[in-house]
Amino acid sequence: MVVPIALYKRITAYSTLTAVVAVVLGFVMLDAATLQVSLTRRFVVGAFGAVGVVPPETFLTALFSVVGLGLIAFGAGVYVLGSRFRAAGMTAENGNSQDDDAEV
Repeated sequence: MVVPIALYKRITAYSTLTAVVAVVLGFVMLDAATLQVSLTRRFVVGAFGAVGVVPPETFLTALFSVVGLGLIAFGAGVYVLGSRFRAAGMTAENGNSQDDDAEV
């Protein structure tokens, strides 16, 4: 999709930032799922304990795993969608366009 250069810069910057943050947080969640001594896991267990709830370890492992994989998939999706934009003047010769059929 062709957009003005100012919008292209904003889309590229914010989508890349969002994707990177989501992927990093996804790996933090996967770390919390696999390590019993993770700071994130301790915080969540402490928060549940403060209200008098003790969740089973298997539930927390599954929850952290699903959230982690979901965040990584979300980050990948944001990056893919953000990379579909291009500025006016970007063609196969001077940009990274995947839509042009200039391969003759």
